[in-house]
Amino acid sequence: MARYRGPIWKKSRRLGISLTGTGKELDKRPYAPGQHGPNQRRKLSEYGLQLQEKQKLRYMYGLTERQFRSLFERASKMKGVHGENFMILLESRLDNVVYRLGLARTRRQARQLVNHGHITVDGGRVDIPSYQVRPNQVIGVREKSQNLDIVKEAVEVNSFVPEYLTFDEDKLEGTYSRFPERAELPAEINEPLIVEYYSR
Repeated sequence: MARYRGPIWKKSRRLGISLTGTGKELDKRPYAPGQHGPNQRRKLSEYGLQLQEKQKLRYMYGLTERQFRSLFERASKMKGVHGENFMILLESRLDNVVYRLGLARTRRQARQLVNHGHITVDGGRVDIPSYQVRPNQVIGVREKSQNLDIVKEAVEVNSFVPEYLTFDEDKLEGTYSRFPERAELPAEINEPLIVEYYSR
């Protein structure tokens, strides 16, 4: 199944969550798209709720079903809580770390930066968005790419970097200091439902 490339705002409204991370999608119309406006929410079945939760997380991080599933299976082999481990693996993807550092305004933009070879890990260029960043690794923007408008604009508007990262705006680089704790990850996701979905 291919990565979703359609209109992300419509998806955000359908799922009732800001998938871009900006929150703008839900400001104007905080209800699902469709001609009947805000009064069309049907009560979802248990399966429907599990599926919706999975789709929320998959679209939020911009993964294909296959990538999502294989990361989920990898999380099952780790010590600790399966759902939390899965969230931490998603958060440790290079494209997501670039986004969290504020080097891109959306995860889509961050993925493009990585794909096009603008990002370094510990000084070496890495162009694989799914690369798993480990604690204490340093993520930066290649010297040749530091004047890119999208990077400059993103850094200008970004006012929040999570506590598990440190960021040096002058050098345009940050360190993945440690794995995030569950409380620092998207609160609007109910990951036990995703575990139930895949355990059926």
